[in-house]
Amino acid sequence: MAPMETAELYRDFEACNRARLARDPRFDGRFFIGVKTTGIYCRPICPAPRCKRWNVKYYPSAAAAAEAGYRPCLRCRPEAAPGTPAWLGTSATVRRGLRLIQEGALDNGSVEQLAERLGIGPRHLHRLFIRHLGASPLAVAQTRRLHFAKRLIDDTRLAMTDIALASGFGSLRRFNDAFHKTYGRAPRELRRERSADAAKADALTLKFAYRPPYDWAAIRDFLATRAMPGVERVDGDVYARAVSVNGVHGWIEVRPVPKEDALELSVHELGPAALFGIVYRVRQMFDLAADPADVRQVLKKDTLLAPLLRRRPGLRVPGAWDPFELAVRAVLGQQVSVAAARTFAARIVAHYGTPLAGLGPAAPGELTHLFPAPEVLAKADLARIGLTTARAKALNALAAAVVKREVCFSEAVPGDELRTALTRIPGIGNWTAEYVAMRALSDPDAFPAEDLVLRRVASPRKPLTAKALLERAEHWRPWRAYAVLHLWRAASDEN
Repeated sequence: MAPMETAELYRDFEACNRARLARDPRFDGRFFIGVKTTGIYCRPICPAPRCKRWNVKYYPSAAAAAEAGYRPCLRCRPEAAPGTPAWLGTSATVRRGLRLIQEGALDNGSVEQLAERLGIGPRHLHRLFIRHLGASPLAVAQTRRLHFAKRLIDDTRLAMTDIALASGFGSLRRFNDAFHKTYGRAPRELRRERSADAAKADALTLKFAYRPPYDWAAIRDFLATRAMPGVERVDGDVYARAVSVNGVHGWIEVRPVPKEDALELSVHELGPAALFGIVYRVRQMFDLAADPADVRQVLKKDTLLAPLLRRRPGLRVPGAWDPFELAVRAVLGQQVSVAAARTFAARIVAHYGTPLAGLGPAAPGELTHLFPAPEVLAKADLARIGLTTARAKALNALAAAVVKREVCFSEAVPGDELRTALTRIPGIGNWTAEYVAMRALSDPDAFPAEDLVLRRVASPRKPLTAKALLERAEHWRPWRAYAVLHLWRAASDEN
């Protein structure tokens, strides 16, 4: 049985039942199982004895199961499932709303304020969430906080006060009350029950499951060829970069976990309050919510892409830590090689970057700077680093537009609005706007049709026009960004 879209799957009782009975890992995170006799909800891979079919209900998200009154299973740990893709490719408003919730929009704000940021009414927002996720925005936010807290309890040695803070609860009392209501016991009781291995875990190290296959080598190599000296480094199988969260400097490291379908994140010097935002960014940066089966189902129908999918079935779209940084680098990469763009980016960091401060002796010596803020680059004399006058002016204008909020990378801004705002800046065209949407916004359907490499690989004898490539790519929707990565990688493998 091939995986199908989650919204279709959870309505198809028989399909869900077959996946549950098979404990098929391909369906992990695509739906959740509510067990009527126990009042708990599980992942499809739960090792507990299988219950009778009339004792189960299926839900498109953990939040939907929680809102229906079920408690999370302590054996299969729903909080550790790969990201639920129920909303991917369905509703742009739900996608933006979820990202704002991930950023903490409902930690201190209301559903009305969230709806206003999205440009719709609260009732319509509620209806969209119920339709696509089976749960209200508040239920999604509450489940998100509790799941994150449960992971920190199981996988770290953080104090409960720190876990409450990191998970977005305003106080330890609120945290304890919510936890007891959901799990039927206090957080400290669950910590006493965890395994000895978890007790020895590093305080700020977390693992993230993904749906296999996952081409770590490809995403590592992509980031390595673009890594900015001073800000990023790739050493063997470890990606590291300097970061700043709420004015506190530190660094992160991401690596694959041997013999597991998971990546491991280590956070240094930043403290627990920064954890949730860091986790969200890392999940986007390494495209951990993607489902290769959904992408393959569409792209394999094209004779050009089918062999590329067989060669690299786990290819992902690398994201970006900071949208502004990515936009600057996209402008630097216009009509030059990747190596040349990296050289210019390194010069910008060396001349205008912020030196790291307050790091301990364990900090990697190669990480010395943070990427410069928009306020700095808006006034910088970029011609001094060798940029053409036109390119320097484009970067100054981009930074100034971000400072004035004429260009806003907030999740509340629709992708088309951001594209329009970027292309209003002299020197920034459609290629740059689509590249930013693809990597900074994680838009799975972004497509820089003017890219010469894409046009050549799509038609080796005679490069296609951008218009002709767009017409062919209509059949690749809504996964055109993945097609881009496959075509780029094919060109790279040939050279």
